[in-house]
Amino acid sequence: MMLSTPMHRDLPTAATGLLPGWSARLELAYARHGERTIPVHRRHFGPLRVQKHFHPEPSGGVCHQIIVHPPGGIAGGDALCFDIALEPGAHALLTSPGAAKWYRAHGRAASQTLNARLAEGAVLEWLPQETILFDGSDTSLHNHFELAGDARLVYSDVVCLGRPAAGERFATGQWRQDSRIVRDGRLIWAEPLRLAGSDPLLTSRIGLAGHSVVGTLLFAGPKLPAELTALCRELVADGLLAISQLPELWVARFLGDSAEAAHSAFRQLWRLIRPEAVGLDAVAPRIWNT
Repeated sequence: MMLSTPMHRDLPTAATGLLPGWSARLELAYARHGERTIPVHRRHFGPLRVQKHFHPEPSGGVCHQIIVHPPGGIAGGDALCFDIALEPGAHALLTSPGAAKWYRAHGRAASQTLNARLAEGAVLEWLPQETILFDGSDTSLHNHFELAGDARLVYSDVVCLGRPAAGERFATGQWRQDSRIVRDGRLIWAEPLRLAGSDPLLTSRIGLAGHSVVGTLLFAGPKLPAELTALCRELVADGLLAISQLPELWVARFLGDSAEAAHSAFRQLWRLIRPEAVGLDAVAPRIWNT
């Protein structure tokens, strides 16, 4: 089932002279049929789409899909929402074709909410491209994952503050992010973040130390072997890289000045841990090679 609306904005409002924000929602659901995961529900409202699914892995069981936001950027007042459900045993890998660009807010906050529910035995690999926060953007990002039983999650998040290559720092604006993972109703990960363009943490040695790119790669599932984590720690990255094995989570952090370097490090780590984490060798989404 699918619901869509024309992809255009209304005329500027008389009060502000600005175009009204776009609200967009994408609902996706996946189920396992035999040895293969297939999409069983798709519903969209506003400018969010999902491209044709693929099964490029030798096992043929993992469903790869690319989520697309056709406008190419998020302006002040926009609100995006993703609702994703995986039935028992389903395995989906979702990514995006390019960076999500969050533009100057002009006094209006923009938001993105991701809600994902994984049934027992399900696996979700959420591996989007980077998020770029322009100077003056006012951005709220909410990520909520509900895992049942032995469901597994691989989650990647790379955020670029400003556009240093264009001479733009994240000097004004707001970045708010709230990430939560719940397993069987029990909170196992919560990370709230509030950072303003003027925040001393941007330059402090106990904060970002002047770096403009931060990232997290996370695996929620059984504890990975110590020797595998040790091997991952030997990875040389063009930036600072740290890895922690927590009781129910494996977490890698990146701090540097290049989204490409962050993705390179995380994709190398993903290739190393995926056989142990989800039982399959890594097969990169096709879009990563374009």
